[in-house]
Amino acid sequence: MKARNLTLVLAGLAMLGPFATDTFLPSFPAISTHFDVSSVLVQQTLSVYLAAYAFMTLFYGTLSDSFGRRPVILASLVIFAVGSIGAVFAPSFGWLLFFRGMQGASAGAGRVIGQAIVRDSLQGAAAQKMLANIMMLFGIAPAIAPIIGGWLHVAYGWQSTFVFTFAITVLLLLACLKGLPETLPAAQRQPFHPGTIAVNYWQALRHRTFLLLSLAVAFAFGGFALYIASAANFILELLRLPETAFGWLFIPQVAGIVAGSALNSRLAHTVPSTTMVRWGMLAMATTSALNIAYNHWFSASIPWAIVPVMLYTFGMSLALPGMTMATLDIFPQMRGLAASLQNFVQMLLFALVSGFIAPLLFDSAFKLALGQASAVVLAGLFWWLGTRQRAPAPLAQGAKMG
Repeated sequence: MKARNLTLVLAGLAMLGPFATDTFLPSFPAISTHFDVSSVLVQQTLSVYLAAYAFMTLFYGTLSDSFGRRPVILASLVIFAVGSIGAVFAPSFGWLLFFRGMQGASAGAGRVIGQAIVRDSLQGAAAQKMLANIMMLFGIAPAIAPIIGGWLHVAYGWQSTFVFTFAITVLLLLACLKGLPETLPAAQRQPFHPGTIAVNYWQALRHRTFLLLSLAVAFAFGGFALYIASAANFILELLRLPETAFGWLFIPQVAGIVAGSALNSRLAHTVPSTTMVRWGMLAMATTSALNIAYNHWFSASIPWAIVPVMLYTFGMSLALPGMTMATLDIFPQMRGLAASLQNFVQMLLFALVSGFIAPLLFDSAFKLALGQASAVVLAGLFWWLGTRQRAPAPLAQGAKMG
């Protein structure tokens, strides 16, 4: 399969999560009214999704190490489609939470296994370039998802947003059936021995560098995730815009992602990934400081409240491909497991931000700016600690090279 086509398929799989996260955000007030529940409870439709997403990322990479990349992705798409159509016909709020959990449990497979597919297929600068290109295309989803969701909500009601994610899933399933290659030959797969797998997980969890770098990736993403989780309040309450105006937040964010990823891809063969990470970290720190200053001295308004958020995603996109590569390469013989754990840490933090941190901060633009700056400081700290010493990671006895 050509690199361009593989990039498109993997980007489409990675986009499924943001579509499920962002498309229904404009419908939060309507869901609250429909099921007669509070806005805090409606926020849990996002938290339950993210918690299930985080939990299942622990297993998808390992399953793909044993059974192959392609079968696990196909099965996850079927489960996601069932969850989407179930949400459309949910008879109660409890059932809506259940189907959101089903969506979350299956949405992460494509992103986790996609990272392993890239590392199966490419090395060095070529892998960094493909990861940057995937991130650039992936970044389109958060921009268009809430805009589509807002117009669908206004025209057809909140259920239509889940019909939309169902349709996207069907298209992805057809694309994968036709064109997704299997990049892990049967001879290179790890035997599905629960004891060996458990030992490998334990080794990874005990590996100080891996955990520190995973936390660095998670917190770098967390500064962006905070605004995703707070989008409904930020747009509807703080900026006092209508349901169809979510593009004011998401389009600039994605413009930053696309610009940063494009620059990363262009420089992948000439600038060391560690240098790109430093540039990205510096950009995130600088724009977080600007965000705090703006919201301290002025009331949040369009367009100035969005500019620092856009610049943050630019820096994040410079840093994350190199940070992700460094994290996965600690375990070159079990990249699926490494991708699972790294994404688990990232999405677990996203779930905690959505369920607990965002509700404490989303009533104030200044508090959100402080939260984003805190995420950058923690990301930089964990990255510095993790890169001070790199040690080889042994496999559990009996595990095969993958």
